[in-house]
Amino acid sequence: MENNKNFTLGKINLILIAVGFAIIVLGFVLMTGSSTVKEFNPDIFSFRRITVGPMISLFGFISIVFAILYKPKNK
Repeated sequence: MENNKNFTLGKINLILIAVGFAIIVLGFVLMTGSSTVKEFNPDIFSFRRITVGPMISLFGFISIVFAILYKPKNK
């Protein structure tokens, strides 16, 4: 018996999707900040939280779209 399963996405696509997901998580971690009602922390407006984190997350989303559309060349 031949157990040949044809998946829509290959192994490379799934690895690229996992890498993109990790990049998104990294971006969200960079955006985290804390400010309470009793104590205001002006660090929530830092360059890392407002600019770098969202840019990294956006790059992660774009890389996931690329990973889904990527078609490896068959030799």
